[in-house]
Amino acid sequence: MKFTKNLIERYSRQIVLKKIGVSGQKKISSSNVLIIGAGGLGSPISIYLAAMGVGKIGIVDKDKVEISNLSRQIIFTTNDLKKQKSSAAVYKLKKINPHIKLKSFSTKITKKNINKIAKEFDILIDGSDNFRTRFLINDYCLKNKKILISGAISKFEGHVYTFNFTKKNSPCLRCFMPQEPKNLDIDNCEREGILGALGGIVGSIQANETIKEILKIGSTLCGYILIIDSLKLNFRKVKLNKRSMCYCNAKN
Repeated sequence: MKFTKNLIERYSRQIVLKKIGVSGQKKISSSNVLIIGAGGLGSPISIYLAAMGVGKIGIVDKDKVEISNLSRQIIFTTNDLKKQKSSAAVYKLKKINPHIKLKSFSTKITKKNINKIAKEFDILIDGSDNFRTRFLINDYCLKNKKILISGAISKFEGHVYTFNFTKKNSPCLRCFMPQEPKNLDIDNCEREGILGALGGIVGSIQANETIKEILKIGSTLCGYILIIDSLKLNFRKVKLNKRSMCYCNAKN
């Protein structure tokens, strides 16, 4: 992408940062990211990454906008009710930043289609709402040596993980959760409830971690879990070790 005067001005507050500069902004603009889920996490993730100039963003979501989504899925408005989430999100993101490439996938991500959808993206961001999808994305990224930025929210608590499978020492989601829950398709938000603003907190951190991984700056979250308690306003970073008997050791 040619950096015009208009683009330099658009990203000027990032370019002025010594750890980014013009070269860093060019890396951001040449990066490609797939966001799975356009909900409470996917909304703030996609808004910030589009605004910051990530060159190519894919949005995967099979659902349509429902009224119960509007308290936390901030990319949508009442006028979007009954619209496909992925295409409605892409429409909004184009208005935020017309200089980036956007692709909508109005489908459920499965074992059969994940490679076709994700093969052109280097970083996957998990904003899904069920364990089956989370494990599927984890296993795909591990097999194909991609970077995965994963987030989860429930009630008043959120988790953020970075799994960098381009490195052999990265743990995976199965290191944290060896035993799969009985109901992998459970939607925690629907069953347990969720504070809307928590999605913004966790999603913004996921977007921040994505930019750090693109630029290779700061301290990576890989090898840790960031746990957020929004009621006590506690942020804890807990070590996540690679489990010796884990699936990821057999794959590396």
